[in-house]
Amino acid sequence: MMDLFEKIEILGQAAQYDICGSYLCQGKAGHRQKSPLGRWIYPAVMPDGREIRLLKVLMSNVCENDCLYCCNSCTQDFRRVSFQPEELARLFFQLWHSRRVQGLFLSSAVAGNTETVMTRMLETVEIIRWRYRFRGYIHLKILPGASFSIIEQAVRLADRVSLNLEAPNPQRLQKIAPQKQFDHDLLSRMKWIRKLADQGWRTRGGQTTQFVVGAAGESDKEILTTASSLYRDLGLRRAYFSAFQPVPGTPLENHPPTSLIREHRLYQTDFLFRQYGFSVDELIFDSQGNLPLKADPKLTWALNHPEWFPIDVNTASKEQLLRVPGIGPKSARRILKLRRQHRFRDLKDLSAVGAIASRSAQFVLLNGKRPQMPKQLQFGL
Repeated sequence: MMDLFEKIEILGQAAQYDICGSYLCQGKAGHRQKSPLGRWIYPAVMPDGREIRLLKVLMSNVCENDCLYCCNSCTQDFRRVSFQPEELARLFFQLWHSRRVQGLFLSSAVAGNTETVMTRMLETVEIIRWRYRFRGYIHLKILPGASFSIIEQAVRLADRVSLNLEAPNPQRLQKIAPQKQFDHDLLSRMKWIRKLADQGWRTRGGQTTQFVVGAAGESDKEILTTASSLYRDLGLRRAYFSAFQPVPGTPLENHPPTSLIREHRLYQTDFLFRQYGFSVDELIFDSQGNLPLKADPKLTWALNHPEWFPIDVNTASKEQLLRVPGIGPKSARRILKLRRQHRFRDLKDLSAVGAIASRSAQFVLLNGKRPQMPKQLQFGL
């Protein structure tokens, strides 16, 4: 009989493709790096900015769906296993009690009735919450086609819920997951989560979604248009982007992998939506509707809008400052605060507030003058 740690080896590995949080290491996305804590324990940044260790696992890898890109597809030949609610809850408690993990991300493949699978997931979380008195972070995946009552239970128990759209529209989804209906199985459930939030059942981490980038031949513009509408209409907290990587044995095993740079550009643009006030219509796309890979989207926008620049750092509004490459939300706030006390006169003043002065130099005036680039900035020192 298989023990708990054999199961978690299999079901933790099966969960690796589902992104549950952002993790940056030295400026680079770190969600593909193996954790030194174990293959199923992941560092993740929480909605409040804390970094914690998550147990990331599937309830089951038994699946009846034939998603063409997925390692858990019903056409794959590998060992299928499932947790019972009692044993997964007990395993989580052991890991939490020994301080190896601080939170849980729970998802599942779908075998048979969605309600049955989600009920087992909810039973697991209930045991963790009520029997083991865990009050920490739980991220619960909503499975396609889940009922309203199931979703209502999920938002009462979890700190964050998510449902993966995978593709930006019905046409693209049909190319990679023909058994799923975009509007009926996925989008309608995200609308229910928003409805519950409006009724007062709002999870503190909100709802999120994930796109598989490049598998269905979609453009960046399609993905970002959908993400933007989800932020606007459904109060989406975060969109996550997973660059498609072919899995041996699946129908898309010979499909070219998606560049991680493309994924990175999508994340940069997502930050422009959420923190900088950009809209889809302002973005610069190529003739195929994709973001340029050679430069970040904010710099690309600035280079294509010379009429905006230069702006004087000492008089510009917050909205104007946020359009300057190298100036982010934190450095913009510091500029607005410190310029009440003194004027910004050179690029060293910008660097002191956390701005990347070498990026900002050609777009700003300092004390009414074009700044001179210090030698240490010219040479990247």
